[in-house]
Amino acid sequence: MADKEFTYSDVSEHSTKKDLYIVVHDKVYNASSFVDEHPGGEEVLLDVGGQDSTEAFEDVGHSDEAREILEGLLVGTLKRQDGDPKPKSYAQANASVANADGASTSIGLYAVVFVGAALAFGAYKYLQAQQGEQ
Repeated sequence: MADKEFTYSDVSEHSTKKDLYIVVHDKVYNASSFVDEHPGGEEVLLDVGGQDSTEAFEDVGHSDEAREILEGLLVGTLKRQDGDPKPKSYAQANASVANADGASTSIGLYAVVFVGAALAFGAYKYLQAQQGEQ
């Protein structure tokens, strides 16, 4: 059954809690049996039901266990047609760029926290010196 091909039109007809298909990396999954068990809540799945949810799936950073569960829900592949939305690229190169951006953001955050802490310490010492003079 996993070798069945679905079009976007086919997938879009499965967008209810009892009949829910999602697309991740051009593979079609029947998530109907998993809606109530999804740790993020059923709303998350219902929001992406019947459409390509690759971006939402990858943005969350699902665990290996979640990916194994997903494989168990596989029902086929997406057959792209002219006029279908183009998939976003999730190649390894993009992943390393995203990690580099995330790392620089983290370093910037630490720098701001460090400077704030240094200023607070300086203000504390200054006020203590002022009180000592009185």
